[in-house]
Amino acid sequence: MSSIPETRRAVVIEDDPDIRGLLVHVLVKQGFEVTQAEAGLPGVEEVRRVRPDLVTLDLNLPDLDGLEVCKLLREFSDAFIVMLTARTDELDKLTGLDNGADDYISKPFSPRELQSRINALFRRRQVPAVDTGAAKELERATEVQQSLLPNEDIRVDGYDLAGAFRPSRNVGGDFYDWYRSPDGLHLTFADAMGKGMGAALIAATVRAVMRSTSRREDLDGAFTAASTAIATDLDSSSSFVTLFHARLDAASGTVNYVDAGHGLALHVKAAGTVRRLPSGGPPVGAWAGSSWPQSTLTLAPGDALVVASDGVLDVFDTVEAFTEAVLLATHGQQSAQSASDAILSLAPADSAEDDVTAVVMRRLPVPAGA
Repeated sequence: MSSIPETRRAVVIEDDPDIRGLLVHVLVKQGFEVTQAEAGLPGVEEVRRVRPDLVTLDLNLPDLDGLEVCKLLREFSDAFIVMLTARTDELDKLTGLDNGADDYISKPFSPRELQSRINALFRRRQVPAVDTGAAKELERATEVQQSLLPNEDIRVDGYDLAGAFRPSRNVGGDFYDWYRSPDGLHLTFADAMGKGMGAALIAATVRAVMRSTSRREDLDGAFTAASTAIATDLDSSSSFVTLFHARLDAASGTVNYVDAGHGLALHVKAAGTVRRLPSGGPPVGAWAGSSWPQSTLTLAPGDALVVASDGVLDVFDTVEAFTEAVLLATHGQQSAQSASDAILSLAPADSAEDDVTAVVMRRLPVPAGA
């Protein structure tokens, strides 16, 4: 007889309504029963009432500092506590953990980052067991995921393009894809929420749908059509996908792109500066009726478009630290492949909990004397 899985409960203590809504949505997608509070003292009472397994706690609350709330919670609760804050000072982090927090995430954060951190916390309570069926499914999921990657190099005059991918022990939903267009190329970089075969199959669906819309000239319209096409699959699997899709016009260096909740694409300039491209909307499947605006950047000779996964971000305490590390790893590299490999080296294989993926599209510098 199979046992009924125990329901996990979570309490979200956050005063910002948009962030609170996103946290609740992500946790519900992960199977939690979620309640919420807009301030510290009501949050303490909610934790006392619900007795949750997990608490997400903002440090900047309107009544009490989050550190004080954490200390109060530790007087009666053994729930995992994940602190969220816009503070970046290392002292704040150390103080927060000393007060009883189990983890600490700096804003802005991605839904995949939050999911990865929560999964890592709950793995501490799991008893490892040998499961031959699960091992075989994991092997099949790995094969599916590997099959989604481009199986041949692509050549565009004046550009160098390469990617690197290393799956985690659990296999996630990372993939990237590229293909030629009459004017240049199309690039897709995605991460389906979840692990194992389910995430791999969602990723396969996303790849196929994105390719099917490649003939549409309006990128934002094509993206909206693609998101509508995969909405049913995402809803039925209680999943969502962070997705970055770009189209390059090779002659001008213009890159039109849409970013749905990914937020880890960088414009690395030949001069050694970097700009992180802002996300243009929520992940695909997170909210019905969402739309994503098209944005544009121009790659000058020597510039590069760099896209990395959450597996790289997880190594760093802040998005700013991640951005600077990727700049240092890629700037001055002789090829897109060496730059991609350098990004993967930022996340050592023995400690990475998530897939680690990177793609670099570099416009070649103008030869001297040309």
